[in-house]
Amino acid sequence: MKNKILLLFIVIIQQINAQNSIIPAPVSYQPTNTAFIINNPLGINVSYNDNQVEIYTNLFQEFLISNGIKTNIKHSKKYKTKILNIAQFKKYNKELGKEGYVLEISENYIKLTANEPSGIFNGFKSLQQLISTSLMASNRKFPIKISGCKIKDYPRFAWRGLMLDVSRHFFTVNEVKAYIDKMSQYKFNIFHWHLTDDQGWRIEIKSLPKLTEIGAWRVKRYGRFGKDRPYPKKGEKASYGGFYTQEQIKDVINYASDRNITIIPEIDMPGHSMAVLAAYPELSTKKEPKFVSPGVKFAEWYGDGKFKMLIENMLNPTDEKVYKFVDKVFTEIAALFPGQYIHMGGDECYHGYWESDPNVQNFMKKNNLKDGGELQSYFVKRVEKIINSKGKKMIGWDEILEGGLAEEATVMSWRGMKGGIEAAKMGHDVIMSPTTFAYLDYTQGDLSIENPIYASLSLKKSYRFEPIPKGINPKYILGGQGNLWTESVPSMSFAYYMTYPRAFAISETLWSPKINKNWNDFIYRVENQFRLFDSKKINISKAVYDPIVKVHKDNDILMCKLENNVPNTAIYYTINNTYPVQFGVKYSGAFEIPNGDLNLRTQTFRDGKPIGRVLIIPRAELVKRISK
Repeated sequence: MKNKILLLFIVIIQQINAQNSIIPAPVSYQPTNTAFIINNPLGINVSYNDNQVEIYTNLFQEFLISNGIKTNIKHSKKYKTKILNIAQFKKYNKELGKEGYVLEISENYIKLTANEPSGIFNGFKSLQQLISTSLMASNRKFPIKISGCKIKDYPRFAWRGLMLDVSRHFFTVNEVKAYIDKMSQYKFNIFHWHLTDDQGWRIEIKSLPKLTEIGAWRVKRYGRFGKDRPYPKKGEKASYGGFYTQEQIKDVINYASDRNITIIPEIDMPGHSMAVLAAYPELSTKKEPKFVSPGVKFAEWYGDGKFKMLIENMLNPTDEKVYKFVDKVFTEIAALFPGQYIHMGGDECYHGYWESDPNVQNFMKKNNLKDGGELQSYFVKRVEKIINSKGKKMIGWDEILEGGLAEEATVMSWRGMKGGIEAAKMGHDVIMSPTTFAYLDYTQGDLSIENPIYASLSLKKSYRFEPIPKGINPKYILGGQGNLWTESVPSMSFAYYMTYPRAFAISETLWSPKINKNWNDFIYRVENQFRLFDSKKINISKAVYDPIVKVHKDNDILMCKLENNVPNTAIYYTINNTYPVQFGVKYSGAFEIPNGDLNLRTQTFRDGKPIGRVLIIPRAELVKRISK
């Protein structure tokens, strides 16, 4: 009986949420038979007296004005126009907490109420999406009709993040601000800023000027990262890169704060430090001159996380000068960033150079450290003390578990969920960011048309992300985030393409109740966002529309299956080198790919119109896919 009641409740929730276009889906959306009509102007009455609310209200007013909606803000209810009321609950609403809100849209007014300013901000973001949808429906002509409703909403997790890597490719202040602005529209509240790596040091440290004089620049190279990129030539000028001054950092921090976003800086160490060692080679074991990597191959990867560095790119954890360096860096980082966390990286640190160095070996024997893992743990624990001494908490990638976890460290689990599970069982806070669901640099469509890298992640799989593993106390899971590494992302336009729509899935996972998640409802709302992104001329991936091609052998016959995860679509294909595809065969089941010099051409349609891209895959490539 309980299961039947639960199923009925789920169906009701799905039906309710299907009537709105908001991402992430609200906790509760109750439609009414009324509608609020905007026919210019719209009055805004603010009875919530708070400086942050004033900032958020001004930003919302800018959104309205940019869309042709005239408005003015007053602290009075005497209006001759339709009115938007902004208010604080008279009594704290425990269910809504810090970030929740109630949004009521009736015939004569819109009312947004929250406990705290961040709830007002989140309510504005939902209202902004509703207005944007109405603008598209009216073809941006007045009057604009917004369907009546009452929304009660609050987040599932406190940590809802996106990470942007600015080391592999440098992005300007304005580009970073634009990225932050876009993520704020979908209620992300953490911007993880990956500021340093082998390919560039991006933040000014005034006490260590060589970090940006040398470490921020590399020689120009084009094409894919890896073996085909040549090493720097003798005397070649390093001219590609850039860095943020401390004043620029403060500007971005303030910009993010105005959008309810906290910035978490990452300074990656002890590995991924080639840019540091280009500036200060004495901080390594070999103390040899280094260069900032231009994306050349400098590691051998063996699978299962095993690798060997061909060039030393790690700090020497036995050298006291290293800790003086670390202290200088985090002194300035802590003074700049007001958030409570600093991320120290800790990932993919090769131990071979340590283990082959006589001085390091003597240090390990003296301190009873049995291997490189325990030596790295020694380094991480000392770094944590330095970070704590600045009044901050430390986060590290899940490799910081190896050799013993620092006392109060928060673990960001990226190599699946295993590290996060281990840390949570030890009573440590965890942020789930597994490659399997949250790596936004992974290929998101068919390899015939997308940049092929070492793994794939579809929108539908990203939507299956569940941050709380079975048997784990939820109180230790702070939340999760998506990560955009930029080896294959050289422009902000392409950063949007790789981030969205998979960031929609991550946002919904981290905000909406687990019971509310429904793929068909979600993809309906995603398609609405496609139209919104298109109207703003912002690059977004629509790979979810493309056919999914699966091949297998049946008694030595090459067979092909086609799928699509979007409702109300039809797939057409040809295997006789003819085109256009819509004049081919409508897919109805698995079919044979005969021998011969031929291509599979396939495309997705809706109502007779193409919505996916044409995939063209040679038979030889299809054969190769069988073994994968």
